[in-house]
Amino acid sequence: MMQRTPLTLSLLAAAVVLAACGKKDDTPAAASSAPVTAEATCGKVTVANMTWQSAEVLAHIDQIILSSGYGCDVEIVPGDTMPTLTSMMERGQPDVAPEAWINAVRRPLEAAVAEGKLHFAARALQDGGVEGWWIPKYIADANPDIKTIDDALARPDLFPAPEDRTKGAVHNCPSGWNCQITTGNAFKAWDAASKGFQLVDTGSAAGLDGSIARAYERQQGWLGYYWAPTSILGKYQMVKLDAGVPHNPEYWETCNSVSDCADPQRSDWATAEVFTVVTDRFKQQGGPAYDYLASRSWGNDTVNALLAWMSDNQAEGARGARHFLQTQPEVWMQWVTPEVAEKVKAAL
Repeated sequence: MMQRTPLTLSLLAAAVVLAACGKKDDTPAAASSAPVTAEATCGKVTVANMTWQSAEVLAHIDQIILSSGYGCDVEIVPGDTMPTLTSMMERGQPDVAPEAWINAVRRPLEAAVAEGKLHFAARALQDGGVEGWWIPKYIADANPDIKTIDDALARPDLFPAPEDRTKGAVHNCPSGWNCQITTGNAFKAWDAASKGFQLVDTGSAAGLDGSIARAYERQQGWLGYYWAPTSILGKYQMVKLDAGVPHNPEYWETCNSVSDCADPQRSDWATAEVFTVVTDRFKQQGGPAYDYLASRSWGNDTVNALLAWMSDNQAEGARGARHFLQTQPEVWMQWVTPEVAEKVKAAL
């Protein structure tokens, strides 16, 4: 996984300011025959706001829906994958990690789930986190025979290098990111140099994004590494090439993701599983609010488009959440009951 996707952003230090669990109801159950409502059971809920754009906006969507639709007292707290999930396992706080990329913490997380400390709610990203080599859609449409990495490498003329147009170019990940290593090793594994290609150093995330933007403006060929969901794929339509081989965890862990690997092998990138994770306290006491989180799931195309709007409008998570809820009710109303949907609409 590239260094600054959510999996490895989790390795950055993040202060996690956490709140206590929901209020205890001291009223004996037999004292009232009224039905238990979401407001009565939900109480105080802490929701982790991760450090990347898609997780940030999802946390704010949850804040709006949980508070206005279910009467929860929601507090957004700072978080990141590793520190947040570790705190949830050890301390039971925060209550909700809306977008947890679990591959980096799969073993301890699954152990916590087996012990009943934590629970998987919905699959936050229906498509998972996706990595690989991409080409512009207009190139794919004009060349329907190009479907795999091998197909693209057979046509260096379609993907000219910026400084030597007699060569094809594969655009690498930004310097210092782990995906720079995996892309370089993939370049070797597919023997791209012998097929007339150069590995182009993009320098930075801005450089990588800029190379795609320039290709689109000029309607030129582009081939290189990227990932989803991201704002750039919401702005520019790209097609992920089929690796032609499955993901091989052994190759990947022992060589393909290791700098100076002597003999990298062809392997597809793994699809990252991305779930909403909740504490046992919240699952037991959240009632209908938990049911919402067990249903709330969206596709990468929806996320890409929203992130592109946020980037174009310099919108942070709270504004992006309101924009999404105001403009795409056909998506989020599937996550809630009609009664809750009306409450959310009224709050907006």
